[in-house]
Amino acid sequence: MKTVSHISDGELIERSRTGDTHAFTQLVKRYEQLVYGFSYKVCRDKEKAEETLQDTFINVYRKLSQFNGESKFSTWLYSIVTNNCLMKRRKRKLDTEMVSLDDPPVSDKHEQRTIPAWTDSPISSLMNSELRARLDKAILKLPMEYRVVFILRDVENQTAEEAAKILKLSVPAVKSRLRRARLFLRKELNDLMVE
Repeated sequence: MKTVSHISDGELIERSRTGDTHAFTQLVKRYEQLVYGFSYKVCRDKEKAEETLQDTFINVYRKLSQFNGESKFSTWLYSIVTNNCLMKRRKRKLDTEMVSLDDPPVSDKHEQRTIPAWTDSPISSLMNSELRARLDKAILKLPMEYRVVFILRDVENQTAEEAAKILKLSVPAVKSRLRRARLFLRKELNDLMVE
């Protein structure tokens, strides 16, 4: 008998389609961190990310019969998360709170992810925290369609082809939006760059 970790996504999907709730639960467990992490980075708010996590798996449950397997299951999930975040964004026109990209998507607020510095000097720590804060502010200024592309490509490390499938755009459109997002961020952070 196969253990759950050895069952393929395809098999879990097929079992879920036939009403096997245990199989669907395993799909959720397998992908909940990916969905929550990505929605947190896009929505920029813990509550919105939690809502998006729930909304995403409700959508998956309702629309699992529409998944045709032409792309990876994770690609399909990314597109559902993106749509859910965009719908939430439309409902709440403005982000009311800035959340750092480095804040971990976990429930324990005392746990913090750190980026190892070349040195542990107070000056380098101050510079790193200033750069992160400025980068967060700059990312928040990006229009949502550029922010999503930037996060998919430069934070989630998706290929241009994967991002295009997720966002239902052409690869050139993804590359164009990414280029514009990077140029905008470079201009926003220009004064921090060493010449």
